[in-house]
Amino acid sequence: MREIGIEQLADIARGAGILGTGGGGDPYVGLLLAREAVRRHGPVTVVDIDEVPADATVVPISSMGAPTVLLEKLPSGREEINALRALEAVLGRPATHLVPIEIGGVNSMIPLAAAAQTGLPIVDGDAMGRAFPEAQMVLPGLIGVSNSPMALADDKGNTIVVRAVDNTEAERIARAVCVERGCQISCADTVLRGDQLRDGLVPATLTLAENLGRVVREAHAAHRDPVAEARELLGGVHLSAGKVVDVERRTEGGFARGRARLEGEGAVLELDFQNEHLLARRDGRVVATTPDLICVLDTETGEPVTTEGLRYGLRVTVLAAPCDPRWLSPAGLALTGPRYFGYDLDHHPLSG
Repeated sequence: MREIGIEQLADIARGAGILGTGGGGDPYVGLLLAREAVRRHGPVTVVDIDEVPADATVVPISSMGAPTVLLEKLPSGREEINALRALEAVLGRPATHLVPIEIGGVNSMIPLAAAAQTGLPIVDGDAMGRAFPEAQMVLPGLIGVSNSPMALADDKGNTIVVRAVDNTEAERIARAVCVERGCQISCADTVLRGDQLRDGLVPATLTLAENLGRVVREAHAAHRDPVAEARELLGGVHLSAGKVVDVERRTEGGFARGRARLEGEGAVLELDFQNEHLLARRDGRVVATTPDLICVLDTETGEPVTTEGLRYGLRVTVLAAPCDPRWLSPAGLALTGPRYFGYDLDHHPLSG
């Protein structure tokens, strides 16, 4: 057990932005929300998975929508609490712990803000080990945990509870609500018992995000290579470095979809994304695919560059890092592999 105060939040946001593989929402927006909540309500208690009682009610909190919209339609900080209270009313019992649904951008910081506001402890882990674009793409789904009931809340104070026949249908219904409500809503769903956390979460990812953010910050301040130190901590591989020369991006179906092109090191690297980076091709050859992490960092500072932040002229470095091995199982690849997203190819193993 430990506490997270204001002084740790910037490192967590930076590290979560890197781990979010371009998605999860802008980490700076999440940092502002979490910083204000902690300033008002005090530090957040963080507990390890093994410290959570077996009968605990652990609720993941998140934001759903197109990250590009989030930059112009900032949340008030009440949406996630409204979603949580709506879910508790349906469950007939209160949450005992909160947890991020993913370790990525704003969706790592919103649970911290909610934990500060409610006084609930937050579990050091998440349900993905990165960020994915759709609600059914969580490890609890691989062990039979339903994401229904799913409580949704918009910025107007409206809430809706989805009870779907399966996790994919819950995503489709929630996404339709999300689009109707302006492509940005908050969610509380995928309720876990304490005895399901070891199989249903990737452990210690808040700590990993904090360490990653700190390593990048300290390396840049000491005039070392922050990208190289991030790659070493992640056990990742270097894909390319150079200048962004083209970005095609559109908001469609509640997602930010598109492709970016990078020129450098005598090669052209193309990145396909749906909120998160899904595929990397170097000179037309696939070099990394989902569910492995494809991370874009500012070459000089090591700061994460989100898919909505990609723009012409940026000097960036692209890394790939291994995903949680459970995603490479047949069931995991069926949920998050390249074929799910319409690519006629299998997962491409990472190589140095």
